[in-house]
Amino acid sequence: MDEAYQIEGEVRPGRWLITCDHASNAVPGWISGGTLGIGPEDMARHIAWDVGAWGVARALGQLLDSPVIGSAFSRLVIDPNRGEDDPTLVMKLYDGTIIPANRHAGAADTEQRLNRLYRPYHAALASLAARQADTVIVAVHSFTPCLKGRPPRPWQAGILYSHLDDRLSAPLIAGLAVQSDLCVGDNEPYSGHLPGDAIDRHALQTGRLNTLIEVRNDLIATSEGQAHWAARLAPVLTEALTAAVAAG
Repeated sequence: MDEAYQIEGEVRPGRWLITCDHASNAVPGWISGGTLGIGPEDMARHIAWDVGAWGVARALGQLLDSPVIGSAFSRLVIDPNRGEDDPTLVMKLYDGTIIPANRHAGAADTEQRLNRLYRPYHAALASLAARQADTVIVAVHSFTPCLKGRPPRPWQAGILYSHLDDRLSAPLIAGLAVQSDLCVGDNEPYSGHLPGDAIDRHALQTGRLNTLIEVRNDLIATSEGQAHWAARLAPVLTEALTAAVAAG
């Protein structure tokens, strides 16, 4: 595993590419001795990574016989799902927690993190995506049931997408919506259009079919939950792709 990314199933033949931008809560040793100055409880929270998302992504890759790539560093170190000019690229405060190691991080610190982590991750992702002309990107994320001081979120899962391309997301939402036990967010709990993010960079700008799946993290905190959700999503993704291709 590189310090910037982790890849599984690189030679799998499927046309899918499963990505997990917030797969890890690791902090490299060259950043403040391997700590951001917050406790293990906060590093285990959604502010540091997408809890359970990497397990879902890995299981999806196996079921779809396709490669999987995930970050190997915490989103609090630098967020690979933000553009390089995004003000939230290196977060100083997140969901009520101050990040001491980032409070005084300057341009040189950010550039080092870009060069050693962010850019290698995106280069590896771009290389995997280019292996086939018809690659379909599925980004796997997770969300917390409730932000501090905010109302509970009712969705078990959300499908996020840009208004510029809903070719895969629209049939995916339709396929999940018929499952009576699910409350599925349509661009909830937040919008899927963020200029400069990973989907924008590797799918929208290249014309690749894509979607972003958010699963509520309390449902995928265990390996059993992760396997369950991957098994639930894989056939619906396959059906949605068939519908998207048929629609042209």
